[in-house]
Amino acid sequence: MEQPVHHFSELFEQLGLRSDAESIERFIERNSPLPKDMPLADAPCWNEGQAEFLREAVEEDADWAEVVDHLDASMHKTS
Repeated sequence: MEQPVHHFSELFEQLGLRSDAESIERFIERNSPLPKDMPLADAPCWNEGQAEFLREAVEEDADWAEVVDHLDASMHKTS
Protein backbone atom coordinates (compact mmCIF):
# COMPACT_ATOMS: atom_id res chain seq x y z
CA MET A 1 0.00 0.00 0.00
CA GLU A 2 1.33 3.39 -0.97
CA GLN A 3 1.73 6.05 1.71
CA PRO A 4 -0.08 9.35 1.16
CA VAL A 5 1.91 12.33 -0.01
CA HIS A 6 1.36 15.39 2.16
CA HIS A 7 1.78 18.95 1.00
CA PHE A 8 3.67 21.64 2.92
CA SER A 9 0.40 23.46 3.66
CA GLU A 10 -1.10 20.25 5.12
CA LEU A 11 1.81 19.99 7.55
CA PHE A 12 1.13 23.50 8.80
CA GLU A 13 -2.57 22.61 9.17
CA GLN A 14 -1.59 19.47 11.12
CA LEU A 15 0.55 21.63 13.40
CA GLY A 16 -2.38 23.99 13.99
CA LEU A 17 -0.75 26.87 12.13
CA ARG A 18 -1.98 29.09 9.32
CA SER A 19 -1.36 27.22 6.09
CA ASP A 20 -1.61 29.78 3.30
CA ALA A 21 1.62 30.42 1.37
CA GLU A 22 2.19 33.90 2.83
CA SER A 23 1.76 32.70 6.43
CA ILE A 24 4.10 29.75 5.88
CA GLU A 25 6.74 32.04 4.41
CA ARG A 26 6.41 34.49 7.31
CA PHE A 27 6.64 31.67 9.86
CA ILE A 28 9.84 30.31 8.32
CA GLU A 29 11.39 33.78 8.01
CA ARG A 30 10.51 34.64 11.63
CA ASN A 31 11.79 31.36 13.12
CA SER A 32 14.91 30.63 11.10
CA PRO A 33 17.68 29.96 10.55
CA LEU A 34 17.93 27.36 13.27
CA PRO A 35 21.39 26.55 14.62
CA LYS A 36 23.02 23.89 12.46
CA ASP A 37 23.06 21.30 15.25
CA MET A 38 19.49 21.95 16.51
CA PRO A 39 16.94 19.30 15.57
CA LEU A 40 13.79 20.81 14.08
CA ALA A 41 11.61 19.48 16.91
CA ASP A 42 13.80 21.29 19.48
CA ALA A 43 13.20 24.73 17.97
CA PRO A 44 11.67 27.14 20.49
CA CYS A 45 8.79 28.03 18.15
CA TRP A 46 6.95 24.73 18.79
CA ASN A 47 4.66 23.85 21.65
CA GLU A 48 5.04 20.42 23.25
CA GLY A 49 2.47 18.74 21.02
CA GLN A 50 3.92 20.16 17.82
CA ALA A 51 7.44 19.14 18.82
CA GLU A 52 6.31 15.61 19.62
CA PHE A 53 4.51 15.31 16.29
CA LEU A 54 7.63 16.44 14.39
CA ARG A 55 9.88 14.12 16.39
CA GLU A 56 7.61 11.10 15.86
CA ALA A 57 7.18 11.80 12.15
CA VAL A 58 10.93 11.50 11.66
CA GLU A 59 11.65 8.71 14.17
CA GLU A 60 8.86 6.50 12.86
CA ASP A 61 9.50 7.41 9.21
CA ALA A 62 5.80 8.20 9.08
CA ASP A 63 4.01 9.38 5.97
CA TRP A 64 4.70 12.93 7.22
CA ALA A 65 8.50 12.38 7.30
CA GLU A 66 9.21 13.72 3.80
CA VAL A 67 7.39 17.01 4.30
CA VAL A 68 8.87 17.38 7.82
CA ASP A 69 12.32 16.96 6.24
CA HIS A 70 11.41 19.74 3.80
CA LEU A 71 10.45 22.01 6.71
CA ASP A 72 13.68 21.07 8.51
CA ALA A 73 15.76 22.06 5.47
CA SER A 74 13.81 25.31 5.06
CA MET A 75 14.32 26.31 8.67
CA HIS A 76 18.05 25.52 8.65
CA LYS A 77 18.81 27.58 5.52
CA THR A 78 21.06 30.52 6.25
CA SER A 79 20.08 32.72 3.32
